[in-house]
Amino acid sequence: MMKRSLIALCLAVASSGAIAKDFYVPSTISPEGKAFLTESFSLEAKNTVVIPALADIDGWKNYQRKADEAMVDTNKAIMAMYKPVISEAVIADVPVLDIKPQNWKDNGKVLVYTHGGAYTAYSAESTLSSSVPVANDTQLRVISVDYTLAPHAKFDVVTDQVIAVLDGLTKQGYKMSDIAIYGDSAGGGLAAGTVLKMRDKGMALPAAVVLWSPWADITETGDTYHTLKDAEPVYRYDLLLKPSADAYSEVKDQKNPYVSPVYGDYTKPYPPTLIQAGTKELFLSNAVRLYQAIDSNGGEAKLDVYEGMWHVFQAFSYDIPESKLARKKMAAFLDDKLVIIDPD
Repeated sequence: MMKRSLIALCLAVASSGAIAKDFYVPSTISPEGKAFLTESFSLEAKNTVVIPALADIDGWKNYQRKADEAMVDTNKAIMAMYKPVISEAVIADVPVLDIKPQNWKDNGKVLVYTHGGAYTAYSAESTLSSSVPVANDTQLRVISVDYTLAPHAKFDVVTDQVIAVLDGLTKQGYKMSDIAIYGDSAGGGLAAGTVLKMRDKGMALPAAVVLWSPWADITETGDTYHTLKDAEPVYRYDLLLKPSADAYSEVKDQKNPYVSPVYGDYTKPYPPTLIQAGTKELFLSNAVRLYQAIDSNGGEAKLDVYEGMWHVFQAFSYDIPESKLARKKMAAFLDDKLVIIDPD
């Protein structure tokens, strides 16, 4: 969003809550947040998602290409604002983007990122609106994993790709205690499920996990799948999420903890976890249920919920005050769990 249009919209909606286009705009969020919600979402867009048939591989490739193309202008704005240093790399045969913030200083720590997109869309390159602001705000080197999208690969292959990247970083000299992992939306489910799989394989685990709006149960289970289905401004389960879930996993496996980590066993060790979500999203119950699964079984978890915010607001609307605050809290969490020491 251009700043001049953002300012104009702020003035238009700052005074009180109102219906703007098709979604309620609460009076309790920032003027910038009101402006973004007013301009960026529409019921028509939410209701007209067209997902290819499961067997239509060419259709999926075209769908994925268009999703990436839609992010080109956002990427340009991100690069101009933050001026990161980005290079392509391959770790353990998996393509990644190596993202370093402007004026980066090596502190011996690294953050692995698994991007969202319902497992069926986007790439490391097209999700810079998440990875680049995080690199800037944490001052960490971010490794964004360009995992194979569904339906070209199922969950078992994709989780193994993420494990391979984490293991590959240890071969570069990092200890697992030097590594954290974060993901948003489907990438949040992927990050959490991958760590469960690593634990069950007897591997060392990352020092911390951060999840934004995690798709922690890919079945339509949980209160807010139903109570917030009309308030949710981004997507519908039946049109977008269900076909994507079926592309990522056979129905019989959709409650496998590596697919839907709310069903994991958290009586066993699991890294400290920060879960962030908004009150306007279908996945709010995913966040609450995953938090309770970890916390009630003795694990360390923090649930950080934002008034009036939508799905992955930290990236979709990266420049509003709520997003900056959420990333600030994320940075503080990682500073603590990675025991980051100033390289100077």
